[in-house]
Amino acid sequence: MLLTNKQHLTYCTNIHRGESWAEVFNYLKKYIPEVKARVSPDRDFGIGLRLSDQAGKALLEGTNLDDFKTWLKKNQLYVFTLNGFPFGHFHKQKVKDHVHHPDWTKQERVDYTRRLFKILAEILPEGMEGGISTSPISYKLWWNHDDKALDEVFEKGTDHLLTIVKYLIETAQATGKKMHLDIEPEPDGLLENTAGVVDFYQQWLIPRGIVFLKEHFGFEPAEAERRIKDHLQICYDVCHFAVVFEEPTTVFEAFESAGIKIGKIQISAALKARFSEDHRRTDRILEDFRQFDEPIYLHQVVGKDHNGRKIQYHDLSHAIKQFGEINFREWRSHFHVPVFLDKYDELESTREDILKVFSINKKRPLSNHLEVETYTWEVLPKALQVDLNTSISRELAWVLNNI
Repeated sequence: MLLTNKQHLTYCTNIHRGESWAEVFNYLKKYIPEVKARVSPDRDFGIGLRLSDQAGKALLEGTNLDDFKTWLKKNQLYVFTLNGFPFGHFHKQKVKDHVHHPDWTKQERVDYTRRLFKILAEILPEGMEGGISTSPISYKLWWNHDDKALDEVFEKGTDHLLTIVKYLIETAQATGKKMHLDIEPEPDGLLENTAGVVDFYQQWLIPRGIVFLKEHFGFEPAEAERRIKDHLQICYDVCHFAVVFEEPTTVFEAFESAGIKIGKIQISAALKARFSEDHRRTDRILEDFRQFDEPIYLHQVVGKDHNGRKIQYHDLSHAIKQFGEINFREWRSHFHVPVFLDKYDELESTREDILKVFSINKKRPLSNHLEVETYTWEVLPKALQVDLNTSISRELAWVLNNI
């Protein structure tokens, strides 16, 4: 929905099952009108659309895109952002690190992303900026024991990202539609924190991009850098940065200093727990965490010991098994919990980081794309599972009450 300060607020439809376009469209028709009626009855409502590769291909066939545009207009709906991170299946079967496949070294990722932008250019309202979030190049644990292979991933991933920048420049020239690709750092992604993002821009993206855009458009270095930063931005997922213990103010200041833009803010909260010397309470904390240890999604854990040292685990089950080896002060886990949730038994959420982001974004707008992204409703503990429309509406209402 369009907010008073010209920002757009929605939720990401990756929470709905469906990999084919027919399934996706059925879920949109089932849920979106009711959510709109609850939270935005008198205003147009924006959709944060998630399309698999399969659905994206089908949407461009026959009359599907025209039918979708007609449905959007009829129901006072519009699309301003897409989630282009998960390429394939995302529900009811094991995803884990496969969510990064194919990564940005693969042509399939380039083709998928280009198709999504072709769709977005068709449905994006005139005068509105559009964005698509994407994977942080690759999954670090596939490469972190081979420096040569890692450099090759950065090199190939950068070149593929620059082909998308080229496509977006050409699309803007042809249609006037301004769109950006928003890289989404996350724990164990090749880009997972502020320092990694800044280093990627400075060491890889800008140097290679200046040469690339000079060759294709004749841009001088300053103009090439400006175009790259316009079309390749960052998706700031609040949960992800909270898990790696980064303060929003510090992150945004570092990005601003480097000239890196925020294309989308994903409003999400992680699980956290603070440990004490009370061993019985520690046992309860671990038991609560076990309720969130499920087999579909990655739930990376970053802990801090009493010296402030960070220790990282690739999944919650791994962290639980090795708990007794380190005297922890705090744990944070990449499990998207409802943003209206402050506490679950002995566990807390990182919701306070969302409030910090709201405060910063109000004082100096960072992005006009805001998207609630709690995709874990089906794998939450049973006590937290309620009707999906109610859950979505409650999250959006909480955001509207606190933004």
